Amino acid sequence: MKPSNALSRLKKLHELTPARIGVARAGSSISTREVLKFDHDHARARDAVHLPFDSENIKQALRVRELPVVQIHSAAANRSVYLQRPDLGRQLDGDSKSLLEHFRPPDSQDFDLGVVIADGLSARAVHTNAIPLIDQFRLLPGVQDWRWSPVVIASQARVAIADEIGEILKTRISIILIGERPGLSAADSMGIYLTFAPRKGRTNAERNCISNIRPGGLG
Repeated sequence: MKPSNALSRLKKLHELTPARIGVARAGSSISTREVLKFDHDHARARDAVHLPFDSENIKQALRVRELPVVQIHSAAANRSVYLQRPDLGRQLDGDSKSLLEHFRPPDSQDFDLGVVIADGLSARAVHTNAIPLIDQFRLLPGVQDWRWSPVVIASQARVAIADEIGEILKTRISIILIGERPGLSAADSMGIYLTFAPRKGRTNAERNCISNIRPGGLG
């Protein structure tokens, strides 16, 4: 292939993806520009992991939309514990269990849908994407007829916390919107995990996932 054709194809690939392809080199090393870009993206990924979760702003946005809201916390007391003990991020703390029990429906009136909004490993992703996605989701045909449990905002949470929440609130389907582990080309990606008949002990094999929800994603 001629060098001009190779450069033309490489340029087209660069237009299609933010991934690192055809990285420029200077002699046997990566160019200074590419090194600095890598350091910048690495810093953005670290910042996304440690950015405080603005749960109050999300709560207010949901209330403006007349959606009932409950704020809860995992058994991970802080971010440091959360990052070191993933198991605690999958469990509710004692106060949160008691709070959710107050919203448990009567035996014959299960909720059709339970939505959880969680910080996960990128609060930035949730700040950017959660409310716009809910706005679009509520426009879908038939959704208005479903019985929603209160929207749960979960801090220091992992995906599986939605199983315990769904079991307490007796939801037929649980959906958790959660910040994904930041990559070097996307620090603002949110994932959606859907679980039918949620309960503690469900495995990831029993969920469906839609990932990489972000402004730069595919329509």
